[in-house]
Formats: sequence, C-alpha cells, structure tokens
Amino acid sequence: MLSNDNAPPSTTILLIRHGETAWNAERRLQGHIDIALNAEGERQAALLAAALAPERIDHIISSDLARARQTAEAIARERGMQVGTDPALRERCYGGFEGLLYSEIAARFPREFAAWQARDVDGVLPPGTNQGGSFRQFFDRARGAIVKHATAYPGKTLALVAHGGVLECAYRAALGLSLETPRDFKVLNASVNRFVVEEGGLKLVSWGEVGHLQPAVLDDLT
Repeated sequence: MLSNDNAPPSTTILLIRHGETAWNAERRLQGHIDIALNAEGERQAALLAAALAPERIDHIISSDLARARQTAEAIARERGMQVGTDPALRERCYGGFEGLLYSEIAARFPREFAAWQARDVDGVLPPGTNQGGSFRQFFDRARGAIVKHATAYPGKTLALVAHGGVLECAYRAALGLSLETPRDFKVLNASVNRFVVEEGGLKLVSWGEVGHLQPAVLDDLT
C-alpha cells in the first residue's frame, strides 16, 4: 500500500468526561442544563489534573457548560494554560427530559421514553426549556466538533473536556458501531479516553482510564 506523504500529521485527542455532579449521583438528566461539579467532582478534577501534569497537552478545549469547564480549568491551572470553549462539545439536548429523574421521565413521557430506550436514533424528544434533538443529529455534531479541532491543530495533542454522550459518539465513530446498537461500554466521570484523528477519521487508542481516581467513579447509566 502506498503511503500518502502529503497527508497532514495525526492529532492526538485526550477526550475527557467532566467530573461528578449532584445530578449524576441521583441519576437526574442534565443535558443542556448548566449544573456545576459537586465536591466529589471537584476532587476528581484535581486528581485528573495531577495525573495529566506530566503529559504533553498543547491545547485545552471544553464544552461551555460549567461541569465541563470546571474540569478543564483544573487541568489548565496545573499547567498554567488557558481553556478554550466550544458549545458544539455540549451534551445532547434532551428537551422536556432535562431536569427529571429517569423514573420521572418514564412516568411523564412513556412513549418518548420507550423510544429513547429502544435506541430510536431519529426519535423526537418532547419540548422543554431547551429544544431537544435526535441522537443522529447529536452524533453528527459531536463527531464534527472533535474532527474540527483535530483538523485545526494537526500534529498536536488536545485535551477536549466534554460529556458522557460526546464520549459515546466518539467511541461509536472510532469503532464503526451502529448508532442503533445498545451502549454496552462504560462512560465514566473524569475518565481519560485517548484517540488519534487521521485524515478525518477517529481511531481509539485507550478507553476509560480512571486509575487516577479512588474510589470508583460513576458511569452515567448506573
């Protein structure tokens, strides 16, 4: 196979989920609602920052929501760096589901909840304070944001601090998983998930690094 000598150098992505929030702990859906880290999340962010201190990071870019931004700022303080923000790295918007416990969603919106749990990737969510979007729309946004930043910084190492849904999208894109398949992998608070972006495609290097955190951290579905 001939190599493409004109291809831009690959970009390394450290894709990081924000630390824990009170709503994570009680299984209340956040989406675009702007919830800050709780005390445990702040502890996780500090441990994460210390663990990453020896590593090369050229740029730190975060979702503009507080829980991600606070996590990114902990990493940046450790290194004397600045944090850029990008709303395209936000969590999926869940419309009327936002702010509710999973049990409350099932009771209030049984039809939409059933479609969501059945992985209807084009399903329309009920309106709320924010207008919800389909999973397919969210996947395109999240993947596009990651690739956009990688393309802007060829050959660099980026720390992108985002949300559980964004991590799920990256994992599916890297492994070529159908959007309709159940999520059978964990997406952990304050985890480091490593990718390489080459010619617009994501390749998974490692997933779910949480050795820097004690005790165990929450998956967003447990």
